[in-house]
Amino acid sequence: MSETKVAQTNSKKRQSERTLPATFYRSKDLYEESLDSIFARSWQLVGRFNEGESFNIDLKPGMMESVTLLPGSLNEPLLLTRTLNVIALESQNKQKNSKPQPAHGLEPEPPFNLTCLSNVCTHRGALLLETGKEEAIPPQGLRCRYHGRRFNCDGTFQSAPGFENVDNFPQEADHLKRIEIHNWGPFTFASINPACSFEEFIQPMRDRLAFLELDKLVYKPELSCEYDIEAHWALYVDNYLEGLHIPFVHPSLSAVLDLKNYRTELFAMGNLQLGAANSKADTFDLPPQCPDFGQAMGAYYYYLFPNMMFNFYPWGISLNIVAPTSHQTTKVYYRTFVLDPSRMQSYSPSDIKQTEMEDEDVVELVQKGIQSRVYKSGRYAPVWEQGVRQFHGLIAKFMDKNLALF
Repeated sequence: MSETKVAQTNSKKRQSERTLPATFYRSKDLYEESLDSIFARSWQLVGRFNEGESFNIDLKPGMMESVTLLPGSLNEPLLLTRTLNVIALESQNKQKNSKPQPAHGLEPEPPFNLTCLSNVCTHRGALLLETGKEEAIPPQGLRCRYHGRRFNCDGTFQSAPGFENVDNFPQEADHLKRIEIHNWGPFTFASINPACSFEEFIQPMRDRLAFLELDKLVYKPELSCEYDIEAHWALYVDNYLEGLHIPFVHPSLSAVLDLKNYRTELFAMGNLQLGAANSKADTFDLPPQCPDFGQAMGAYYYYLFPNMMFNFYPWGISLNIVAPTSHQTTKVYYRTFVLDPSRMQSYSPSDIKQTEMEDEDVVELVQKGIQSRVYKSGRYAPVWEQGVRQFHGLIAKFMDKNLALF
């Protein structure tokens, strides 16, 4: 068969595919299964999820802090520690001794490690540090206050009263589990059982937007909030991933976007919707090395599976974290970070809230509609719903299920 016919066959196959069945959104059992199959294997932002707080980690050297990974969903207790990186310090000292010192005479900052551990003692499961607390790391290391078991700051077992004569002790399971953690700009990500490397997860967004000076982002609590939605988390994501609804649901947003040039680019763990702007909108100052150089780009809408939305504008970032709270309810954490205050004239809190309310209204309408005994599933609009189709495919892949069998 020729390449043209193969392409035509694949295109027809894609066009005949159906969306996730309504039973996926209705099922409490599938929801519970998705927490382990999808969310526990995903990369999530680490930080403080209290009302209005930033996700940024600003832990001082010599301190430890307990955090919860995706509260309300995973509820995984983690412990962050920041300690001196002795190996890096020795290397820094060697370089300092072998090179002339700068005229200003300033000493370089000593290197510190940010380590992420399970916050659960390996003896009987007590929390090592109560949720939401920040304390100085004791000189003797981490100690469980229940039975006195001690660990080093890297999680390795140190001692345990009552276990002095126990055979084959300690074993690997007696160390605190070390959780993989990575930074990108001001954001810290962790995963307790990652299905993909962090590099695969972040590279498409990081490389495309390398021209942005993320270290200059400033968190704006007054422009940040949370929304509670009476709908399944995946319905909120479905809505985000397509622009077909924009002219019908978002008249003010439609007025500044060039929907004729709307397009979606897919990558392994997410996708990008490119917000081409019309003449009324502010646009990015793109460098020649950017693949979009010469185009009027008003926004980059990045989705990272399963629940993160990074919306980049000329003024900064609006970040949405979609946190399932049940099979029928969702909390969305909306956080705003400003990069260029001089471009904020294009930012309208009332317009953004209006768009959010419009989205919530239609998502909650769908939540009610999928309870129908008549509706089973739909078809994908080929151009507009590529991201939705990819999202559903990733759900099926992570849950190891045939979509039609949900």
